[in-house]
Parts: sequence; structure tokens; C-alpha cells
Amino acid sequence: MNYKILIVIAIFLWSCEEKKLDADPLQPAGPKPLSFSILQTYPHDTSSYTQGLQIYQGNLYEGTGNYGKSALKRVELETGKSVQEIKLDPRFFGEGITILHDTVYQLTWQEKKVFVYTLPTFKKVREFDVSFEGWGLTTDGTNLIVSNGSGELFFYRPSDFTLIRTQVVTEGGAPSYNLNELEYIDGFIYANQYTYPYLLKIDPNSGMVVAKADLSEPWNRNRSLYPKADVPNGIAYDAEKKKIYVTGKWWPQLYEIEFSN
Repeated sequence: MNYKILIVIAIFLWSCEEKKLDADPLQPAGPKPLSFSILQTYPHDTSSYTQGLQIYQGNLYEGTGNYGKSALKRVELETGKSVQEIKLDPRFFGEGITILHDTVYQLTWQEKKVFVYTLPTFKKVREFDVSFEGWGLTTDGTNLIVSNGSGELFFYRPSDFTLIRTQVVTEGGAPSYNLNELEYIDGFIYANQYTYPYLLKIDPNSGMVVAKADLSEPWNRNRSLYPKADVPNGIAYDAEKKKIYVTGKWWPQLYEIEFSN
């Protein structure tokens, strides 16, 4: 057989195989773009290394990090000022917070402790010893959901911090990574992706990232206002008023946003 014919056949077969791979129906689709608009801008304390953000019964709560500066705060939305605060022992690096049934849960980073407070007094009533590094924390109304900087989410029972299940998070079929601050909104988990401007919308049942917002514009805006402004981190949902708020570490501004899709 003519070698030129063999080469043509080989190229044709290779091309067909490439088309099969490109059209693989089993390959999960990537997340949809999640566009948003900024509805309101509020001041935010630039000394706050934001680790957790929460709206509960109309009040804004914030957990902050860094050794010697970690705290749990109740913050006045309109001014950004702390109106109630409890500081963590300097040995602890505060991480994500969430509130369930008038109880605040606050993670620590590498100290493997979870602190529990009652509202409205911020009285510390319990500590849990845990086996994980704490990053983000939210609740679906029943379980506490934790991130540890990996691409997995961990569901715990609030009463004793017993692990119920683990959910691997994927984006377009590939494992996700750097999951940080979390918020549960209308059946989905929203997660900041540490060191990146992305806000991921995650289906908690499948672990798939179904949509993805890019917070580059507000991040750049805050860096122009305050050069030390760090990564986006902090998502809060007011379930009563259906409002969503975002901010970042050492940001001078906090935003009420609305997703377009």
C-alpha cells in the first residue's frame, strides 16, 4: 500500500478519535458564570482579618483571625464598627463562624479547637477538641459544614462534633481546592476559594460547582482604597430579607450584592 495513503488514513483515524474525546457526553460541564451587581456599599474595619461573616436575626457577626488579634464580633452594618466583642486567647488563630439555634460556633486554624458561645451574651459555654484544621464554617440548619482548605466539605453533628459524612467538591469533573469561608444559601453552599477571586456555588448533594462568580472587581477596588487589602473572604446571607453580603480580609468596604442568575 502507498505510504501516503497510510499516512492520510492514520491522520483521519486520529482526528475521529479526538472528536470522540471532545464530545464525551460523560464529561461534566464546567460551572456557569455567576454574575452579580453591587446594591449597597458599607464601611468595613481594615483591622479585621475576616474569617467568617454571618447575619443572624438582623445582626451582623464577624469572626476574625491572626494570632493576638482573633475575635468574635457583633458589627454595626451601617458604620462597620464593633458593638460587642470577645477576644480569643493569643494562642488561637480564629477561623470561620456560624450560628445555629442562638449558638455561635467558631473554628480555630491549627489549634484543633472549636469554641461555642451563646447569644446574645457571647458567653463561652463549651469547647470541642477536633482532629482537623479549621477554615470555613456554615450550617444547613441541621448540620455544621466545615472546610479545611482542601477540596472537601465535612458535615458534623452540632451536639458533639461527630463526623456524619464527607463530600468531595469537583469543578468540571476535576477536584476543587482551597475551599475557605462558607455560607449556605437556599440549598447551595457558597465558598470563597482562598488566594483566588472566585466565589463557588456548590451543590451539597453532588459536590459539583454549578456556578462561579469572579470578585476581581471589588477586590481591586479595595486594594486601590487600602493597599493591604487581602483576598475576598466573607459571605453572609440574611434569610429574612433575602440579602447577600460579601467582604474580604482587611477590606475597607463590605457589599450587599445581588446575583443575576
